[in-house]
Amino acid sequence: MAINQALIYDPRYHSFDSWASLLAEQYAAQQLGSPPPEMYWQDWAAGLNAIGLFNNEAVPDPYRFDNWQDWAAATLNSVNLPPTGNN
Repeated sequence: MAINQALIYDPRYHSFDSWASLLAEQYAAQQLGSPPPEMYWQDWAAGLNAIGLFNNEAVPDPYRFDNWQDWAAATLNSVNLPPTGNN
């Protein structure tokens, strides 16, 4: 059975700092950087969108969202593929 690797962590039950820190660690090689204070989440999210891995995905524009949770949920749904396998 093959399972696809999640590209984005599920943001539910996380603060912005917790969720963004997980992604910063996961994509450290792409120099995403440490998350800023939550009030600057859109600028940090734009940096995530600039990572080559996400350029080909339908990652939503963070500046079209009022809060990071809605943007993160939309991003999660756009880049994480459902598990696949041979049953």
